[in-house]
Amino acid sequence: MDELNWLIEASRTAKADDFIRLIEEAGARLVEERTSGRVGDHVIEGGLVTLVPRDLVVISDIHGDVESLEFILRDSRFFEGNCTLLFLGDYGDRGINSPEVYYEVLWLKTNSPERVLLLRGNHEGPEDLMAMPHDLPYHMDMRFGEDGGRVYASVRKLFDLLLHAALIKDKYLLLHGGVPSGIKSLGDLAHADRTHPRTVFLQEILWNDPEDELQGVYPSPRGAGNLFGEDVTARVLKIAGAKTLIRGHQPCNNGIRANHSGMVLTLFSRKGVPYMNRWGAYLKLGAAEDPVDAYELAKAATTF
Repeated sequence: MDELNWLIEASRTAKADDFIRLIEEAGARLVEERTSGRVGDHVIEGGLVTLVPRDLVVISDIHGDVESLEFILRDSRFFEGNCTLLFLGDYGDRGINSPEVYYEVLWLKTNSPERVLLLRGNHEGPEDLMAMPHDLPYHMDMRFGEDGGRVYASVRKLFDLLLHAALIKDKYLLLHGGVPSGIKSLGDLAHADRTHPRTVFLQEILWNDPEDELQGVYPSPRGAGNLFGEDVTARVLKIAGAKTLIRGHQPCNNGIRANHSGMVLTLFSRKGVPYMNRWGAYLKLGAAEDPVDAYELAKAATTF
C-alpha cells in the first residue's frame, strides 16, 4: 500500500483517542515553530511566514471535501517529490468529511513538518470571529459519537496556532481572505493576531473580498470584514514587497478567478454542494519561476 492509500485508510478508521494524539502532536509542532521563528529554512514573524524559494502547491478552502484533497495530493505527486504544500485555510465546515480532512492535513504536518504550511481561514477564526453556521462540531459528533466533543475541543485549540499569511518576496502575498486595508508596515500584517481585536487587521485578512467596481473599502455583506478596491490591493502589495495577492475564501465556478487588473487571484479547491462550483483548482508555483500576474496564474492552475 502506498503512503497516500495508507493515509486515506487511516483517516477513515482512526479512533477518537488516536485522532486527539495526532492533534496534540501537530499543536506541539506549531508551537515550536512559532517559538523558534522558523519552519525549516522559512522565517516566521508573528503569524507571517516568509518563504525561501521552494516548489509550492497552493490549496484553499477544502471545507470537508476529502476527495478533492486526496486528488490534489495524488495529482501533485506530493509523496514522490519535494514540493511544499501551503494551505490557505478553511479545512472543515460545510462538508461531512471534515474530520477526515483534518486528520489527513494534520498527519501531513506532523510527518512532513517542513513541507506543510497551514494558514487559518475565517472558519478557523478566533472566538469572536467564527463563521456561522459552524458545523464542525456536528461532523465530529457524527464521526465519533459521544467522543466527538473531545475531538472537536482538541482541534479548536489549534486555530490560534495557525499562521495567517505567507510571503514570497518580490513575488506573492498569500492569505485566506483579503488584504488588511489599514496596515502601515509588514509588521502590522505579521502581528495582526496579536493586535486583534484592537485592530481590524486579522478580521480583514480572514474575511475581506476584492471588488472590481470599488475604490477604498466598504462593509462586507458577510457581516465581517470589508470589500476592498484595486487601490487598496496596490497599496498593501507595495508595503509587502509583492506583485500579486493569492487568496481563497470565495467560491469560483471554475475554481479560480482573477481580479483587480491581475493583482488578485482567488483559488477555491473544493467543489459541489453547498457552494455549487463545477470545478475545484489548485496552483503550482515553481521556485525558479518569475512572478506573474493573476491572469497568467489562472491559466497555469490545475482544475479538476
